[in-house]
Amino acid sequence: MHDHLVDPTTKHTTEPFPQQEQFPPGLTPRMTPQPDHGEYSYRGSGRLAGRRALITGGDSGIGRAVAIAFAREGADVAISYLSSEQEDADETAYWVRDAERRVELLPGDLVDEQHCADLVDQTCDSFGGIDLLVLNAAHQRDRGGIDEVPTDDFDEVMHVNLYSSVFLARAAVPRMDAGSSIITTSSIQGFDPSSRLVDYAMTKAALVAFTKALAEELGPRGIRVNSVAPGPIWTPLIPSTGWPDKLPKFGQDTPLGRAGQPAELAGAYVYLASDDASFTSGAILPVTGGKPL
Repeated sequence: MHDHLVDPTTKHTTEPFPQQEQFPPGLTPRMTPQPDHGEYSYRGSGRLAGRRALITGGDSGIGRAVAIAFAREGADVAISYLSSEQEDADETAYWVRDAERRVELLPGDLVDEQHCADLVDQTCDSFGGIDLLVLNAAHQRDRGGIDEVPTDDFDEVMHVNLYSSVFLARAAVPRMDAGSSIITTSSIQGFDPSSRLVDYAMTKAALVAFTKALAEELGPRGIRVNSVAPGPIWTPLIPSTGWPDKLPKFGQDTPLGRAGQPAELAGAYVYLASDDASFTSGAILPVTGGKPL
């Protein structure tokens, strides 16, 4: 193999993940092995210079990788997260500041409708506006069967994954100019749902429809709306789902033979946020290790 080529099947660990479990939402320092968010690998080139971003779930996992990449591409970043995730949020903020960009840490619960509106206000107050909205936060739990779906947790999945996306977009769109971009995080679960993630999969399928409908509405205003659909990615969401027995095989059914790392999604979000994607709207970009949508 040429030295300049990187084999994607071995770029990151192919070893089985050890059994482990956390209470939701999960924290990065408690994960084994530690995820790669691109802290030491992502190289920016000014593709988002001067832009102002709000990322939900930006403290860890995919959200942290996006925050680091956006900052290294020149964007200021506001991060939405639960107060229980402060340790993770502080780590993400460190890397944004390391890229010499401004960061705002905005703790609170996306279940609260007013908090969603406040997030947009706080981002605009801090940065003078909002150009990039990344609707990434999500909650999922293992379901043994439809008769075992608790109403209170079902409500949380719906509110965090779906309602908050509507509330945030509703608040942000009137303050976005032509050239702005909204990116949702859908999932392969929106296309190939697992019965044990029935409610999570429902919300991700709905986000696909939301993305396409919003792209149609906002296209004439010059605001693009797209989605990244991850496959199995090693984030705190996984050990806090409630399936420790499944972790040794997590991601090994992909054509690339392993789970993905958060860093491997950052480029997709940067592309969709940047002017390189000026004619891309209503798209669902799969980052699945080869699994088809």
